[in-house]
Amino acid sequence: MGLFDFLSDKGEKEPVKPTTKPAAGDTTGFFGNQAQPAGQPAAAQGDTYTVVSGDSLSKIAKHHYGDASKWHQIYDANKATIGSNPDHIEVGQQLRLPKL
Repeated sequence: MGLFDFLSDKGEKEPVKPTTKPAAGDTTGFFGNQAQPAGQPAAAQGDTYTVVSGDSLSKIAKHHYGDASKWHQIYDANKATIGSNPDHIEVGQQLRLPKL
């Protein structure tokens, strides 16, 4: 069917039906991903984070929680992964970002 074939078609066609709106309380976003509630940082949902070059726990806390001093919560949730020195995180480590 060409671009203008619908203009010359004399057959009866059903109009396009509108899509249904998401139900109230549905948390699925436009692309099928989980939408964040308004006003909450992503980390409030309990995410994971992969460490990249130049990261520190305070930088991660600042980015995800909006407060660099929350690095203690990230460290406490990931002591088994990080070890005894919170200043030594490695690129590629998967860290759990707890809900606050």
